[in-house]
Amino acid sequence: MSRILLTEDQIQQRLKELNGWERAGKEIKKTVKRKDFVQAMGFVTSVSILAEKMDHHPDIDIRWNTVHLTLSTHSSGGLTEYDFNLAKQIDEL
Repeated sequence: MSRILLTEDQIQQRLKELNGWERAGKEIKKTVKRKDFVQAMGFVTSVSILAEKMDHHPDIDIRWNTVHLTLSTHSSGGLTEYDFNLAKQIDEL
């Protein structure tokens, strides 16, 4: 998997393959709601396991039952395959 920045066309194509992710500059973002805080935390735990396996860690903000996820490859300065591959795995949770 490459940490090379994707082109604008590649980013737009990869966004079409995801569920509910939106582009925000050099990042992609998604908000996920669960029944309550415990289920939101369970979801975050699942995300953390995926992220750790990939050595690619999202920014996560938890507000009771709402989880905001932000992905970007900071070391590359934007969006790479790492971001979209992790987003796809998150979508499968």
